Amino acid sequence: MNTNENVINHFYTCFKNKDIKGMQDCYAYNTIFNDPVFRDLNAIQVRSMWEMLIKSAKDMRIEFDHIQAEEHGATAYWEAFYTFSATGRKVVNKVKASFILENGKIISHTDDFDFYQWAKQAMGITGLLLGWTPFLQNKIRKKAADKLRLYMSAK
Repeated sequence: MNTNENVINHFYTCFKNKDIKGMQDCYAYNTIFNDPVFRDLNAIQVRSMWEMLIKSAKDMRIEFDHIQAEEHGATAYWEAFYTFSATGRKVVNKVKASFILENGKIISHTDDFDFYQWAKQAMGITGLLLGWTPFLQNKIRKKAADKLRLYMSAK
């Protein structure tokens, strides 16, 4: 494995083991994170996001594979199995992650998943009927951003 592959493997091994500090240490001070729910998070926010998600998802299980790395980038596929706390519904979220790394740290992390598939699982009939709409997507994004802000202010 090359250095970047080791960093990403370490990141997901920590994630799988719920080692929040280990995950956080993989990020550079100037990291940017994006996914379909959390947008444009800075390093402090992304570290807090993972902490919040791991602490709130009591039954979360992570699997990862297909880590591929080059000199400045890497990709991986991972799946999260958990109960969505707002509805109590079981979710299997399949994610493709893309990274930019510099000096052994992640400086950009983008997770891509099918928002509609996630919404159908997490929200049931509401997700099925409205999960594809910008209205529901923006509502979920706002709620997630508010939850993260509240979590960070309580620390």
